[in-house]
Amino acid sequence: MKIRDLGVRAACLLGATLTVAALTVAPATAVPAPDTDSGSSTTTTPPFTTPNTEDCAQRTQPPAPIDTSEVPLPGEPTPTALPVPSPPIGGQRLGECGVVLTDGAPPLPADISATAWLVADLDTGRVLAAKDPHGRYRPASTIKVALAIVALRSLDLDEVVIGTQADADVEGTRVGIGPGGRYTNRQLLEALIMASGNDAAHAVATQLGGDKAAVAKMNEVAKTLRAMDTRAATPSGLDGPGMSTSAYDLSVLFREAMTIPLFAELLHTEQVDFPGHPADPKIPGDTDRPGYPIANDNQLLYNYEGAIGGKTGFTDDARQTFVAAAERDGHRLVVTLLKADVRPIRPWEQAARLLDYGFALDPDARIGKLPETGGAAVQPSVPLASPPPRADGTQAATEQQPHHGARVATLIGAPVLVVVLLLLGRRIARRGR
Repeated sequence: MKIRDLGVRAACLLGATLTVAALTVAPATAVPAPDTDSGSSTTTTPPFTTPNTEDCAQRTQPPAPIDTSEVPLPGEPTPTALPVPSPPIGGQRLGECGVVLTDGAPPLPADISATAWLVADLDTGRVLAAKDPHGRYRPASTIKVALAIVALRSLDLDEVVIGTQADADVEGTRVGIGPGGRYTNRQLLEALIMASGNDAAHAVATQLGGDKAAVAKMNEVAKTLRAMDTRAATPSGLDGPGMSTSAYDLSVLFREAMTIPLFAELLHTEQVDFPGHPADPKIPGDTDRPGYPIANDNQLLYNYEGAIGGKTGFTDDARQTFVAAAERDGHRLVVTLLKADVRPIRPWEQAARLLDYGFALDPDARIGKLPETGGAAVQPSVPLASPPPRADGTQAATEQQPHHGARVATLIGAPVLVVVLLLLGRRIARRGR
């Protein structure tokens, strides 16, 4: 695909910058995902307009794919569209396809390119505002939230897992798992939640019985929570046959994940050390890979006051996806974006504007509820968790980000820095983050 050419060129350019003495490394999302499906530098893009969803085009299934990633394997059936619940889950107004606001609500913020989005109170479940809330789109790596729920409730976090070649060869974003490397399940979850490693997703899914078994468990979680627009097709979020979610469902999944204290902790963590792995005996002259730090790839965490954390995502078919939460004046909100773009502002910046909008609304504003079944609200299985405070008792701020990047550059060292930069370049090729 043409996008892959972007990744190759980016990798080469990033490698060349190692000669610059003042080089610093920003967190993973500092390298932008592609904002066009063409690798040509002469490609022009049309002016930005907010997508119109009034025609309910995605009521039953996501937009048509642009590649062959969703073609079933030989002998595998083509998934049918998921049934559309009636009445709409969460409330009648959430069945609307356009922008859904309370009466008298102020104008929406500008520059929101997300085709579907939702803002809700994380604790009470009140939905404050939305656009095409039950429209069906692809989740990309935000579906890792469902995998994290299954893994955190199933696996022994202290158990040591040995990395395999299959882990290392997985498509998309990789944190750097290598054959023979020794990783605790906690470290794999750090790589999954913070850095969106598809290799970590593969290693986790293997322990759950393999990809198919892991996907079945993820879909069972969605069904239990009545996230009826959701169907995982891969553990990592790479596009696959039948993959689907909605802005409403993604908020439901995130809210359930926030009942798990370690999930809340890892969302809020900026950086951790990740193990290296031994040399590959099949490669002459190969040497052991030392450990290195990995950084949280959610820019909202570094740049938005009160940010709790979130999960990023991108594939060619899904485009930009995002789910995150923040706290202000004792209120915690969750925001989801689906099928967004990097124009006119980055997804995390769109999320920030929607969070500001939500915090400014009347505290009693409500267009629906999450989640709901049989007319009665279903609260999370345990109280929602709160992330631990930072060492200095403060939230991350915009001015802290350059220091964070410099710290990564210092700790990684030149040899591993080359690998990190090349991996960052490859994220442009196909981001399943």
